[in-house]
Amino acid sequence: MALDTVGNTHGVQAAVAATNGLYEIKSRMHAELLEQLNLELIDQLDGRQVREQIGSLVRDILDHEHIPLNAAERTTLVDEMLDEVLGLGPIEPLLKDPTVSDILVNSHISTYVERRGVLEKSHVRFRNDAHLMRIIDKIAASVGRRIDESSPMVDARLADGSRVNAIIPPLAVDGPVLSIRKFSVDPYTLRDLVAFRSLTPGMSTFLQGAVKARLNIIISGGTGSGKTTLLNAMSASIPSAERVISIEDSAELQLQQPHVVRLETRPPNLEGKGEITQRDLVRNSLRMRPDRIIVGEVRGSEALDMLQAMNTGHEGSLSTIHANTPRDALTRMEHMVGMAGVSIPQPVVRQQIAAAIHLMVNIERMIDGRRVVTSIQEITGTEDEVVTMQEIFHFLREGVDPKGQVLGHFQATGIRPSILKRFQERGVDLDEALFDPDCTYE
Repeated sequence: MALDTVGNTHGVQAAVAATNGLYEIKSRMHAELLEQLNLELIDQLDGRQVREQIGSLVRDILDHEHIPLNAAERTTLVDEMLDEVLGLGPIEPLLKDPTVSDILVNSHISTYVERRGVLEKSHVRFRNDAHLMRIIDKIAASVGRRIDESSPMVDARLADGSRVNAIIPPLAVDGPVLSIRKFSVDPYTLRDLVAFRSLTPGMSTFLQGAVKARLNIIISGGTGSGKTTLLNAMSASIPSAERVISIEDSAELQLQQPHVVRLETRPPNLEGKGEITQRDLVRNSLRMRPDRIIVGEVRGSEALDMLQAMNTGHEGSLSTIHANTPRDALTRMEHMVGMAGVSIPQPVVRQQIAAAIHLMVNIERMIDGRRVVTSIQEITGTEDEVVTMQEIFHFLREGVDPKGQVLGHFQATGIRPSILKRFQERGVDLDEALFDPDCTYE
């Protein structure tokens, strides 16, 4: 038994040594490639020519250093060098993998990915913290952001719209941390979400009608629950003739309309000046003749300006908010209005919320990874200084099966929304059978 243990230990040590040796080879090769490559010329070449140039240099370096690799290993090495020079290094294959929705790099040796709502350990690793920092710097520089000890956090985005957050020492104790929320190249539609059992065809029809009828809608949910995905899917129902202005901290919405103006906040510079907040952008957007304003996520004092815009003719606005329930979302919005620094009595704030917002849509990530629209509620007004709501659709949980899948069904509550009159005024016809509680969906 002791001999087996010793043998296993030697095997592990040999594997670690081989891995470290390979990383050392790649590190040296990457440094030599950067010295030999004409990076300005590479920007003017197509992918095939770049691959040929890097492949030729890799073969020359391997032959010069007498490193024995077979054809398959050489091809793999060329691909990895391409990722290092032109892409984002070790995580490039994960970015190309359509099954991966989140990439979470906790340190240079620890990377997790999310597939179908479930986290799993990835084999991807970086050589060291400096290697990971180089990739983070590359991402930040590509969108005009910076990250260093004086500014150790950054929000950015990739070319495909994927959301990136990085935080480095001294705030990150164990080394640089990188989080990437990927977005599908082809945005999900409401039909896709119905196929994923996130909502029913009836709920989808109702939400499409609500967007066409220019209702103001807030989508609530926790982190990673699918708020932005649902917002994207719902926005596809906005008529193509309308002018849409989107406002985000980091531009990630994939709106399909031809007339879209995308605005993005700007952090302060080294002197702490030049910051442009979401509130600044909401105010400016009102001077840009918008038909609709979409705020990617309301999270601060811009809540006041957004509510005022909704109350002064800018109907059909959409936004998301971090909250576990629609009621919690309204409470958060009250607090955010208070962050504007304007003294408004609480009853008045609640009246503004009740007058501005028509629908609250709550989405939740289940324990099995599925995203589910758990509630659609209509705001009906205020009563005794409390915002009143009535639920139109909900998801009823029934437990968990032996495989860990959440059991439950969607159901209409039987309440006919008071906003149906608005649908009719806007020429949106809905079959009232949608609100029949006897129609249930798994």
